[in-house]
Amino acid sequence: MIRKCFANWHSTKLHLRNFVRILIQPNSVALPAGRSGLSFFAIKPTDATAMDLSDMRKKYKGDEECFEEDQLVSLDPIKQFGNWFDEATKCPDVGEANAMCIATCTKEGLPSARMVLLKGFSDEGFRFFTNYESRKGKELESNPFACLVFYWEPLNKQVRIEGPVERIPYQSSCDYFHSRPKSSQIGAVVSRQSTVVPNREYLRQKNRELEEKYKDEEVPMPDYWGGYIVKPQMIEFWQGQTNRLHDRIVFVKPKDGEVGPGEMQHQGEGGWVYYRQSP
Repeated sequence: MIRKCFANWHSTKLHLRNFVRILIQPNSVALPAGRSGLSFFAIKPTDATAMDLSDMRKKYKGDEECFEEDQLVSLDPIKQFGNWFDEATKCPDVGEANAMCIATCTKEGLPSARMVLLKGFSDEGFRFFTNYESRKGKELESNPFACLVFYWEPLNKQVRIEGPVERIPYQSSCDYFHSRPKSSQIGAVVSRQSTVVPNREYLRQKNRELEEKYKDEEVPMPDYWGGYIVKPQMIEFWQGQTNRLHDRIVFVKPKDGEVGPGEMQHQGEGGWVYYRQSP
C-alpha cells in the first residue's frame, strides 16, 4: 500500500514538474496524454511555420455605433482627418498616433512598404522625413506617388491616403532637422539608410566618432536627408464593424473631365466630393 502511494506521488510530481516547465517555456514540453493524473494538460507543440488562423478574429463596433455621412465633422477631408487624429492622440491605448505605413512602388510595379512617422499635415498635404537615398527615396524619385495608411486599432479606425509626392523646400527640411535631438541628427548622418553594413558595431563606432566631432558644434544636415509631402487625391475613412459591413467613406478630388459615381456622390468642400463604398 505504501509502495503504491509512493509510486502515485512520484508520478504526480513528474506531471507537476513538467507543468511548471511549460509555464516557463511554452511549447517546450508535451505531457503524456491518456494516463492518470494530469493528462488533460496534454499540449501539442506549435509549428511556427504553419499556423491555421482562420478562427482568429475580434469584435469591432456594432451597428448602433456605425459611421454615417451625417457624422462627418467636416466635408473637408483634411479637417475630418484632424478630428480622427485628435481622437487617436487622446486615446491612452494608441501608442503612436502619428505612426503610418507608407507604400511606394518602382516604375516596374514592384511595391514596398514600411512604417514612418507623420510630422505634420495641412491643406497642402501630409509631411514626413527620411533618407533620400533609401529604397523609398529612390522609388519616390522614379515613381513619385505613395499611399499612406493609419490604423488605430483600439478605435477600430483606419485612414488611407493616396497621392503624388514632392520634396519639401530645403530650408523647411533644415529647420526640422535642427529641431530634433542631437542624437537623432547624428543618427541620420551615420545611417546611409538601406545600404549594407558589416555589423552593428560598425554603426556604433561611426556614431561615437560623430558624437566626438560635433560635441561642441552644430550637426550639418546631410544632403541625402530631407522631407516629403504627400498631396492627397484620395482620402478614405474606414471604421470596422463586427459583422464585416465596415463603414468606408471616400473623398476624392476629381480632375477635369473625370466622372464620379453620379447621383451617389456628394459635394464636399474645397473641390472634394465624397461617397460611400461597399466594404
